[in-house]
Amino acid sequence: MNRLAASALALFLIPWPSLHAQNAAIDELKGKIFDARMAQQTFANGLKYCNELNGKSFYYQLRNRILNLEEYLHSLENLAKAEVYNPEKRRPWTLQDVKERWEEVKKQAQADKEKCEFVRSLEKRLEELQKTTAASDKKQ
Repeated sequence: MNRLAASALALFLIPWPSLHAQNAAIDELKGKIFDARMAQQTFANGLKYCNELNGKSFYYQLRNRILNLEEYLHSLENLAKAEVYNPEKRRPWTLQDVKERWEEVKKQAQADKEKCEFVRSLEKRLEELQKTTAASDKKQ
């Protein structure tokens, strides 16, 4: 009897390939859903500008608008030349401040582009699934 119980227990502990593949797919989908929710929370207003977020501009959340990277760099340089007060550093803007901020917004522009591409891919996948479902419903 103990052998039978041990054998039955062993069957449940053996990872079945199909079950493992399903769990991996579920985990991957859960990860994508989590990423989408985070993007929605932090980037919801920026989604309407996705056509413009191509890596050459970024979404400026405080003003709810898109800023061109090159124009933004020129503005930063003008702040440093005019020695305008930088509230973040509590002193006038310097060229080093400009360089640091420039690196930040370049990364933000790339991240914004990736968020939009991610949303587009999810929308495309949803559209494909809806078409497949509609086609299979018609067959039944």
